[in-house]
Amino acid sequence: MLEKLFKLKENQTSVKTEIIAGLTTFLTMAYIIFVNPSILSQTGMDQGAVFVATCLAAAVGCFIMGLYANYPVAQAPGMGLNAFFTYTVVMQMGYTWEVALGAVFVSGVCFILLSIFKIRAWIINSIPISLRSGISAGIGLFLALIALKGCGIVVGNAATIISLGDITTFQAVMGALGFFFIVALTHHKIKGAVVISILAVTVIGLVCGQIKYTGFVSMPPSIAPTFLALDLSGVFTLSMISVIFAFLFVDLFDTAGTLMAVATESGMVDKNGRIPRMGRALIADSTATAVGALFGTSNTTSYVESTAGVAEGGRTGLTAVTVGVLFLLALFFAPLAGMVPAYATAGALLYVAILMISGLAKVDWKDLTEAAPVMVVSLMMPFTYSIANGIALGFISYAVIKLLSGRAKEVNIGVWIIALIFLAKFIFLG
Repeated sequence: MLEKLFKLKENQTSVKTEIIAGLTTFLTMAYIIFVNPSILSQTGMDQGAVFVATCLAAAVGCFIMGLYANYPVAQAPGMGLNAFFTYTVVMQMGYTWEVALGAVFVSGVCFILLSIFKIRAWIINSIPISLRSGISAGIGLFLALIALKGCGIVVGNAATIISLGDITTFQAVMGALGFFFIVALTHHKIKGAVVISILAVTVIGLVCGQIKYTGFVSMPPSIAPTFLALDLSGVFTLSMISVIFAFLFVDLFDTAGTLMAVATESGMVDKNGRIPRMGRALIADSTATAVGALFGTSNTTSYVESTAGVAEGGRTGLTAVTVGVLFLLALFFAPLAGMVPAYATAGALLYVAILMISGLAKVDWKDLTEAAPVMVVSLMMPFTYSIANGIALGFISYAVIKLLSGRAKEVNIGVWIIALIFLAKFIFLG
């Protein structure tokens, strides 16, 4: 049955290899079961329900990716997207988390339609590589600011806007220590470095009496507080256009970039640079986002950590299915997830920030018409505390700079359309 489903021999792999690859991938991304509930619960969502929604959305995404697309790509609620959901859509723009879930669902449905009608390729190809890199880096800087603020290393200041906090506090020291742990463990190629660091800092907090022990294993909490709680009535307004655009674009780029990385690592890219079954993989990702919104979590996306499993020999969807099964087993560790404090996940956010900022290496810094919009995107996200504003200003600046530089022909029609939509949004909606 497994041979028929996943074509193991054709892909020169085995059940044992695929399971080991799946375990490896899971260990590198399991931090999301601690980090996602921690972030989304700040909107007022029930943390236990979000924990269950996170595990279920990840499992469903992995199963669809594995069984339908036969790719060794794991899925789970995405970093950056959860921060946008919480800090921008809910906490800054003032929408309820129910309406934000509605926006996630709509973006997932739009992604499905774009995938079915093959418009996704046009969108991906129309966005300059420099802007894609800038968006990724901006989200990384945004996550870094959230992490530093969360553990008290960076604090607000009326005179200088932000300043250094008291770095001798327990949470600041633990946040920094967690980050150092991750970097050191990753340097030594220890699998599950992020999870190990989060658990280590949590244990230190328990020993020092900073965390109340509530147990490690139990039956999963109820998902009722977030299940089907999305509110679609508040989504279809002009002011939500930029929100849906942001959810859609970031998810689209995350998925496309991850699939390219995994396909390249596994040798799946053909001689023309095309990825086989790309359409199925994108449909799997978008379907998982829509389903995840129904459960009660932000956008589900493909994880670049899947390359860790591919490096261990994962070549088929059995790797993704294995990850999905492990996420289901993680449902029984809700008490442990509930004990993890914000300072224990701060190091993970900083580590993810490093991975996302590294994309700036692909930018042609000698061409100011490419470099300047990248800096606009990268800086405006953390400085305006909004991923949507960063993306919007990045597109507008790219189009205007190319136009004034006499290089308007280099701008794809897709960029012009998106830039004009965002410009109209700022003019008429603020």
